[in-house]
Amino acid sequence: MEPICAMGVAARLRSEWDRNEGFGQNHMALKFLGQDFESLRTRCLQSGHLFEDDIFPAQQSSLGFKELGPNSSKTRGVRWMRPTEFCSDPHFIVDGATRTDICQGALGDCWLLAAIACLTLNEPLLRRVVPHGQSFHQQYAGIFHFQFWQFGDWVDVVIDDRLPVRDGKLLFVHSAEGSEFWSALVEKAYAKLNGCYEALSGGSTSEGFEDFTGGVTEMYELKNAPPNLFSIITRAVERGSLMGCSIDITSFFDMEAITFKKLVKGHAYSITGVDEVEYRRSQTKLLRIRNPWGEVEWTGPWSDESKEWREIDASVRSRLHNSQEDGEFWMAFSDFKREFSRLEICNLTADALQSREVKKWNSSLYPGEWRRGSTAGGCRNYPATFWINPQFKIVLKEPDTDNQEGCTFLVALMQKNRRQLRREGKDMETIGFAIYEVPKEYLGRVGVHLKRDFFLKHTSSARSELFINLREVSSRFSLPAGEYIIVPSTFEPQKEGDFVLRVFSEKATDSQELDDEISADVPEEPVLQESDIDEGFKALFAKLAGPEMEINVAKLEMILNRVVSKHKDIKTDGFGKETCRGMINLMDTTGTGKLGLTDFHVLWEKFKRYLAVFREFDIDKSGTMSSYEMRLALESAGFKLTNNLFQLIILRYAKSDLNVDFDNFVACLIRLETMFKTFKTLDADEDGLVSFSFAQWITLTMFT
Repeated sequence: MEPICAMGVAARLRSEWDRNEGFGQNHMALKFLGQDFESLRTRCLQSGHLFEDDIFPAQQSSLGFKELGPNSSKTRGVRWMRPTEFCSDPHFIVDGATRTDICQGALGDCWLLAAIACLTLNEPLLRRVVPHGQSFHQQYAGIFHFQFWQFGDWVDVVIDDRLPVRDGKLLFVHSAEGSEFWSALVEKAYAKLNGCYEALSGGSTSEGFEDFTGGVTEMYELKNAPPNLFSIITRAVERGSLMGCSIDITSFFDMEAITFKKLVKGHAYSITGVDEVEYRRSQTKLLRIRNPWGEVEWTGPWSDESKEWREIDASVRSRLHNSQEDGEFWMAFSDFKREFSRLEICNLTADALQSREVKKWNSSLYPGEWRRGSTAGGCRNYPATFWINPQFKIVLKEPDTDNQEGCTFLVALMQKNRRQLRREGKDMETIGFAIYEVPKEYLGRVGVHLKRDFFLKHTSSARSELFINLREVSSRFSLPAGEYIIVPSTFEPQKEGDFVLRVFSEKATDSQELDDEISADVPEEPVLQESDIDEGFKALFAKLAGPEMEINVAKLEMILNRVVSKHKDIKTDGFGKETCRGMINLMDTTGTGKLGLTDFHVLWEKFKRYLAVFREFDIDKSGTMSSYEMRLALESAGFKLTNNLFQLIILRYAKSDLNVDFDNFVACLIRLETMFKTFKTLDADEDGLVSFSFAQWITLTMFT
């Protein structure tokens, strides 16, 4: 049985309270790992020492664990140096941040650099990630900081400026100009956020987009592109949306292979501009695209040296044409659709791409967890456990327009903190979600967690296009007005992870987590007189209690273990002193710590009721309670609990195989009943709130 860390539960509650106070917004970013930039810089300036970050040290461990591990050829000869040590006049930013400041180094993070390149096109957005007032000249102390969106919160990440260098050059991202270092420092901060540089290898541009903006990304497969895609791209450029594109690889040997016309497969590009020109008496649609490598450019029509430029108006040519080998090039939209496989668009303000009106989405965000034994139910292929997944309700109120029935909304399911786990050999889980219409009997209700029977009898109204091992799965839907349940899950049961579910809608909606309300419907204990108890039980009690006519902890332990040893269909390690003490504390009406005849009779009836519930809900007759059997059994015993509380119960009372045996089942019910009754006693005005002094709090918790 695993211990529960009360400090961990308290930290979670503290985090929820802080979020309600506005912490985690961009102007009140959370301090990553508790490091405060201003106080650290002030301390360094006063001491005259440059900042050295012990949390993300200038050591091998910060580079990586496999391809960038200790014995890797890629890290041989690498030194950690400050820009002031290998550059005569380093600058943070020169003449503003531009796309040419981002050239890829020896790390496969083109997806990240494509996102950073797009970021430079939107100055206000860039300043959210790269705060003002940082320099190698004014108040320089070897310390810098950057802000990233992480699963619903903005976090401020502090780094020192010691960068990996080989042969006097930056190992990873660098500027074409050579003396500008903001992009290399952003990359280092992002590496720290994810555990190391190697954790950034491989990914989707949408991941970088969202971590720089808090926006939501939509993906288009170009072979199935909608007919108005160029219009969508044009409006996205006008709004400052971030866009990335890539070419699928068909085998490992395709990775970073260069096509006949100099496009790189499996490589992330960013779209940085859009235009339309008159060419041979017709309008030609063009896209401007950037390769983060800063070289290797498209050589087809409208490339830097192509003949098409000579056949258009001179003023248009001078405005658009650039023949430098800077990794940026133009290509016709028709060629783009043919050559590239995928387009990703990150909606910064979540504007509706299907309308020319600029209007904001309505959005909601919910953090959640999949935990073995409690909320990790797997997908619909596993009907026995699918229902234990977290459930979220959305109320679609009105159609997008008067002429249609559908309400447009977007669901985005993002798994958290997976890059940090790569060092342990783990990666993204396979995730997705299903959407169900709420039946009439549950309309308007939120204090209910739908059970197995509902999902066996109802089919889904919609679902994610795929279950896939990406950080985020998102899909756009249009459904009639009404109430719906979203069930996010991993593909297989018992896969653990944290997630964020975001719901965006064109028109106003209500959404909330669908969960059981905490309640206890426990039968009132009968007030017995000795005359109410039959003679047979009195004789049994006299035999068990001895001349003292009282049952103490040791006697109760002996009695219960003798009884359960006769029930071969029930598995138990036996009742221990703590469980027996809890039972006596619950039933003791005299305050002696012992049970007399009437108190013991009430306990005995309760024990028989618990035994009957255990047997009824041990559906597979294994002699133990599985997690989903346990939740149904608790509800039958009168207890309705939230997902979080049920997770804590499984952590506290289940064994390593996630099953609960009979003694732990009884201990759990006794504990729940004690806590509910204690609160009810203290809540005199029945408003659901109780105030404690610290002395009262510690007295109560130590006793219960």
